[in-house]
Amino acid sequence: MRIKNYKVKIKKCGKELFFSSSVFCLFNFSFLIGFTSCQTDIPTINLLDSGKDLPAETMKGAEILYSDSAQVKMKLTGPQLDRYEGEKPHIIFPKGVNILFYDDSMHLSSTLKADYGIRYESEGKMEAKKNVEVVNIKGEKLNTEHLQLDEAKNRIFTDEFVKITHGDEVIYGDGLES
Repeated sequence: MRIKNYKVKIKKCGKELFFSSSVFCLFNFSFLIGFTSCQTDIPTINLLDSGKDLPAETMKGAEILYSDSAQVKMKLTGPQLDRYEGEKPHIIFPKGVNILFYDDSMHLSSTLKADYGIRYESEGKMEAKKNVEVVNIKGEKLNTEHLQLDEAKNRIFTDEFVKITHGDEVIYGDGLES
């Protein structure tokens, strides 16, 4: 398609102004692009302006090994990891976390699965939330909605409802400390 060359005549204050067709088309095209290219995404703007702490880095298909005295103690994996910096640095697994715990001989001692996990690196603490399941090498299974781990004290605890399965025996309770 070819635009024929024409002139636009504009009368202003008794003076006639002439624009060639190419200038007129260029003006219309740039106006159209400028008018349609701007987009306001209110949720994104609110998030950026909200002062919320945004992750310093995000990783897909994350895998982290934690060791003590050159011995691997645990392996954390998850579909997504968000690392936050600041006064209280932490790592969040917003789409779930799997943890493998190892003994001093590097044998698997227990596993943990949850739909959400958060680890406070400097404090050596971790929380697992939503559909938490812990299984030890004996096959004993713990199910709860919120479980906290304190690595320094070598303890796990919760105040939530728990279900412990050991063979054919099932124990229900509120809270647990081990």
